[in-house]
Amino acid sequence: MQQDERLKIWIEQGNVSISQLFFQHYKQLLISDSDAMVILHIIAFQGEGKHFPTPTDIANRMQQQEKDITDSLQRLMQKGIFSIVQSTDEHQVLHERFSLLPLWERLLEIIAKNQAQITEQQQQNDEGEIFSLFEQEFGRFLSPMECETIGMWIDKDGHSAEIIRAALREAVLAQKMSLRYIDRILFEWKKKNVRTMKDVERQVQSFRPVAAATVTQQTTKKSIKRVPFYNWLEERE
Repeated sequence: MQQDERLKIWIEQGNVSISQLFFQHYKQLLISDSDAMVILHIIAFQGEGKHFPTPTDIANRMQQQEKDITDSLQRLMQKGIFSIVQSTDEHQVLHERFSLLPLWERLLEIIAKNQAQITEQQQQNDEGEIFSLFEQEFGRFLSPMECETIGMWIDKDGHSAEIIRAALREAVLAQKMSLRYIDRILFEWKKKNVRTMKDVERQVQSFRPVAAATVTQQTTKKSIKRVPFYNWLEERE
């Protein structure tokens, strides 16, 4: 048999396509390696048009007994990895097929759960770094009461770590290094539904012209360059 003929046969037989997510996460679904191979054979049979292969069909392609394949199928079904779907054709003949939709749904649930865990861990890391950042900017250790105040911003008021960092940055620019000042900033932002950094930028920029005008008046009298800032302790509507 010539090489071209062998290549033609190879192409005509088709391929078994399955997401990498299956190989990356089937262990988390408590699927054994042998049961995973059974799933791959089911997908291969379905690709050939045989949607309900029997244990005998699968056993003929594996180095396992028919009883082992039957046990494997029962395990997978009990774990909710696949289901058996019934349908009728135009002649009202009943047909059954394996549906692997439950498997794909379970895999997507794992991805979402893993991503949520990563996000939660990152959030915890960010919140832990907040305390270090305050100590760095204040140039000293925080008191227990100050730590409690920052903790309340996170736990009770629901401010994210990035919003608190932004409020601290405003305090640094204003040269008003006190938790009272920062608390006032956060209070104003929460009242105005500031939740993201884009919201912060819009809120801060809306006050820059007022602050810049104030600095311009001051520099007319004194030749001193100052960084414009908005005094969040002043009551404004």
